[in-house]
Amino acid sequence: MGTTSESVLVASGLGRRVAGPAGDLTILDGIELEVAPGEAIAVLGPSGSGKSTLLGLLAGLDAPTSGDVRMFGQSLGALDEDGRAALRAGRVGFVFQSFQLVPGLSALENVMLPLELAERKQARATARGALERVGLRARLDHLPNQLSGGEQQRVALARAFAPDPALLFADEPTGNLDGRTGEAVIEQLFGLRAERGTALVLVTHDEAVAGRCDRRLRMPDGLLEQAA
Repeated sequence: MGTTSESVLVASGLGRRVAGPAGDLTILDGIELEVAPGEAIAVLGPSGSGKSTLLGLLAGLDAPTSGDVRMFGQSLGALDEDGRAALRAGRVGFVFQSFQLVPGLSALENVMLPLELAERKQARATARGALERVGLRARLDHLPNQLSGGEQQRVALARAFAPDPALLFADEPTGNLDGRTGEAVIEQLFGLRAERGTALVLVTHDEAVAGRCDRRLRMPDGLLEQAA
């Protein structure tokens, strides 16, 4: 485990409350977390335990009610939305349960998108190589609705890893896939992660998937605890 100065991600006193009919509802409370370069962390918990909320806060996609997140040494709370996007560009990847591909773009164009936003040279060649790496050479020009669920998630993997990110967030990446397809996607996810040395924060309810990570954490009642 690295020191705070070396960590790619540090959460300090992170909390999230929302207004409810009976008063404020605490979703997350006093979360402390450090992620070292190249470290894979699994966050386990049942549906509704706050796992996806935590991931959104760690990634800077949502704002905490209390506490702070530092990504690559920079406080996310000190940045506006554009500043957070600029910090993540080319350095942070995402893989979601619902794939989140742009419907009107081909597989190749979807993978090129983060490369172009990060102003990377040779975006088309890099995207093509990323898709070939996940076995989709024959699907470059297909739209998302012309692909199976497993193929869409492999496009999402290629898109996430194409910029060679230092940090990857994955939210139930096999949640919409059948067992065999999900296993194949997980193999590719961990293979790419090992190949690139990418730090991984993975939200999952699957104990076997979590077991492939360096650390396993659980979320009971809005808290974050080391898993047995």
